[in-house]
Amino acid sequence: MKVILQKDVPNLGDAGEIKDVASGFARNYLIPRKLVIPALEGNTRALEHQKKLMEIKSARRAKEMEGVAEKLKGLGSVQVSVRVGVGNKMFGSVTPMQIAQVLAENDFAIDRRKIELGEKIKAPGNYNFKVKLAEKISVPLTLEVIPIHEEEEYVSPVTEDHSADDEQAEASTDEAESTEPNESAES
Repeated sequence: MKVILQKDVPNLGDAGEIKDVASGFARNYLIPRKLVIPALEGNTRALEHQKKLMEIKSARRAKEMEGVAEKLKGLGSVQVSVRVGVGNKMFGSVTPMQIAQVLAENDFAIDRRKIELGEKIKAPGNYNFKVKLAEKISVPLTLEVIPIHEEEEYVSPVTEDHSADDEQAEASTDEAESTEPNESAES
């Protein structure tokens, strides 16, 4: 089924494009969410008008994104602290969502889906990633994964004070045991 995309749809295309999709996908998902309209003759004429409006809108958005790109380039690198165990082994991995949160703390509202990691990040170190702001605008940045070491030694909850209490408890147990035979002897 041929459809006209009304909005940008991840893994399908950008607004204004004509795409061929499965009819069930269009009827059950895309059309009810108003993401697409069927590509009929009347709709294609409206599409031409809409494309002109979209070009103006995308040009305006591209200028905005270029400004954001310059600010991101000024940032240079992003630092993420992660917990590590014995041998600098990370608990889990660094995700685009964590990077988006760090960018949000620096006043950049970037969607996690716009962050492209080249590889899974499972060890501390420096990594390169891209933030894709628009179709032709992407900003390369450096990610510094900083390890936070967890305590490697297990500290026993028993302290010296508890060992003294244990000795007193043993002494009272010995006294209780010594009184039991005397009671049985009296009867």
